Amino acid sequence: MIKKIGFRDLIIGSSGIFLFIILWETVSKFIIKNSFIMPSFSDVITSFLAISKYLPSDLSGSFLHFFTGLFIAILMGGLLGAIMGWFRTVDRFFRPVIELLRPIPPLAWIPFAIIWFRLTDLSASFIIFIGCFFPIFINTYLGFRNTPKIFTEAAMVLGHRSNIKLLYEIALPSSLLSVFYGIRIAIGIGWMCMIAAEIFGRTYGLGYRLWYFYQMHQMDFVVAYMFILGLIGILLEYSFRYLIEKKFVKWKQGLVIK
Repeated sequence: MIKKIGFRDLIIGSSGIFLFIILWETVSKFIIKNSFIMPSFSDVITSFLAISKYLPSDLSGSFLHFFTGLFIAILMGGLLGAIMGWFRTVDRFFRPVIELLRPIPPLAWIPFAIIWFRLTDLSASFIIFIGCFFPIFINTYLGFRNTPKIFTEAAMVLGHRSNIKLLYEIALPSSLLSVFYGIRIAIGIGWMCMIAAEIFGRTYGLGYRLWYFYQMHQMDFVVAYMFILGLIGILLEYSFRYLIEKKFVKWKQGLVIK
């Protein structure tokens, strides 16, 4: 459940940020004295003006890669997780393959992403898909597998004996929180995978631009892009939490992961 921030909490949080900025500026300017090793806060703020011309194309490219990979992961991970969680035969059939692929890090797929999709938008979306798939699959699987037996028994007593009907009308509503929690985890993992995926071969995107400025030794620009990535990550996190808690599972408010 998203809690309202009180005035006292706001003051304490703002004080922490203010102290961090002062320490950062002091260490950078008077101790490190090397902008390549640690650019100062003031240099980073100045660099925001210079990168504004790159942001429209970089943001649109990164959002395209991210949401394409996430959407496909939700469809495939959600569908496979639901079927395997509900049907034991399907679970036994697919489980060995899933358990073999699950421990492989998403970034290990980059060579095949380049070979299969070349240096296109699909190659970046594929890496994001791999990163998002397993959190969604696992949480969906567990949600459907752990559907309370009393729910299905009550539905069968009332005449709902079709597996498909039980899957849609009983298991799906019961597992929604687990599914949404998996998507929430996937958003964070997919956002991190996106940065690594865009470093390889693209000519736009937040990850590509961050690496480009590193190669140019413009570390203040690199930190500026790091801030942008962090702020967008926070926005995605809180937007998703608000959407779920206020719209989809409002009836279970208070049980949502804090």
